[in-house]
Amino acid sequence: MSKLTSLPEFQYISTRGSAPALNFEETILTGLASDGGLYLPQHWPRWEEEEFTKLCGRPYEEIVLKVLMPFVGSAFSEEELNRLITGAYSTFRHPARCPLIQLAPNLHLLELFHGPTLAFKDFALQLVGRMFATILARQSRRVTIIGATSGDTGSAAIEAFRGLDSADIFIFFPKGRVSDIQRRQMTTPTEPNVHAIAVEGDFDDCQSRVKDLFNDEDFRQRFQLGAVNSINWARIAVQVAYFVAAALTLGAPQRKISFVVPTGNFGDIFAGYVAKRMGLAIDRLVVATNQNDILHRSLLSGECRAGEEVLTSISPSMDIQVSSNFERALFEASGQDSEQVLTLMNELRFQGGFSVPAKTLENLRQHYVSGSSTEGETRHCIRQVWQQTGQLVCPHTAVGIKVAKTFADVSGPIIALATAHPAKFPEAVKQTTGIDPPLPEDIEERLSHSERMTTVGNDLSQIKQLIGERVTSL
Repeated sequence: MSKLTSLPEFQYISTRGSAPALNFEETILTGLASDGGLYLPQHWPRWEEEEFTKLCGRPYEEIVLKVLMPFVGSAFSEEELNRLITGAYSTFRHPARCPLIQLAPNLHLLELFHGPTLAFKDFALQLVGRMFATILARQSRRVTIIGATSGDTGSAAIEAFRGLDSADIFIFFPKGRVSDIQRRQMTTPTEPNVHAIAVEGDFDDCQSRVKDLFNDEDFRQRFQLGAVNSINWARIAVQVAYFVAAALTLGAPQRKISFVVPTGNFGDIFAGYVAKRMGLAIDRLVVATNQNDILHRSLLSGECRAGEEVLTSISPSMDIQVSSNFERALFEASGQDSEQVLTLMNELRFQGGFSVPAKTLENLRQHYVSGSSTEGETRHCIRQVWQQTGQLVCPHTAVGIKVAKTFADVSGPIIALATAHPAKFPEAVKQTTGIDPPLPEDIEERLSHSERMTTVGNDLSQIKQLIGERVTSL
């Protein structure tokens, strides 16, 4: 008998306290809570050590199934969920799904780029897309999926939802601030339900407009909005599995493992926190930021305040100053104090930042440490890794490796997350190594198609009008 403990029907509550509690099926379709907050489980499942031990050496799909079962409640039977998981990961190019590569005696790289769009977002979105399709078919519903992307989420979401009869998908990305390959992955699909929208602004502008759309209750209901950004709890839950799989490979639960996560929107590293709350033997969760280092500065000083502007970098998926999932971390660190979270989020919105209360900051630091990498350091790391190991890494991965090397005092293994294939950022990789990283043939062929996108200003009314004109009958 499993010693996994969970509620008969998991309930999800908003970080801001006034939205209704939902079950998993309602949570995945809702995305952003009606009060503007983010959904989290009311309670955390907790595994005994033997539950993790049983999964050692098991196929990745089995680990995903075991991790997700306590969270989904009655939304899917075990057999149904297993079928969706098997279909999702059959699209991956590596039989291990997320293989580990050793870079140094105490440093390992977790390759999360073997999915169909060559980025870690595929791990969640290939499964979440199938979950959406199953639930919508069951309910005979149609939705409008909207999402903001700094690069990889958009292509992964489009790949998961393109051609789906029950959904239109609108992805908003900052014009001129994603790599050419990231853009083409979003703009070359030919399916009529796909809408790639270039916004004249930065990622934070795109993310703000998406939240504005959700906060307009009439618009939200009229177009049946759904979200696939990491504000959607289902994405976080699915990503927990690769933290578990990687830690077990390197000896957990008998020894603790540290993870270094290149972080922009805080969703991926929060999945590591969830794994830790479930009982996984994690020593440190290291937040790795590029020159847009608001998260690093926030954890060091307790002052969460954006700089004057978002700086353009060779790691564009991290060019963010408003990190949505940090709200989930604040909620947990405050003891699930929704009033405190609401106050801090209002200060962020109206005053441009906030001071983290002392006790909340102390609790954050119990789980997270941080480091940052300058542009020069990131380029040097790409070159150094290539020269020393023959391994090509993308700029985001290099940020993580650079920061990982500053934690030499960690006694156990350190796993740095390789979040994207180096071929997604060929200019940066070639400039630093002289090597032009090749794309898989199927992706190279698809990217040769004509691009199809629309440019809009950073204007809510323009965006609403665009959606209204494009959405087919609901």
